[in-house]
Amino acid sequence: MWTEQDNKLSRTFEFNNFVEAFGFMTKVAILAEKMDHHPNWSNVYHTVIIQLSTHDAGDIVTDKDRTLAAAIDELVA
Repeated sequence: MWTEQDNKLSRTFEFNNFVEAFGFMTKVAILAEKMDHHPNWSNVYHTVIIQLSTHDAGDIVTDKDRTLAAAIDELVA
């Protein structure tokens, strides 16, 4: 579930291992590039943390972030 706090949409994803986590990140990277909207994220072993905000709008949450979040959710559904 995405949470909105400090002008960011955030979600933590956990996978069985690093390869699954990295595969997910690759899919998100391709999606984000197509949408021209890139996440702030981190990965440690099987955990991926994603934070979304729109830099061009002053680092606040916009419809671009909500659209990307929904598309990311579809990748793990």
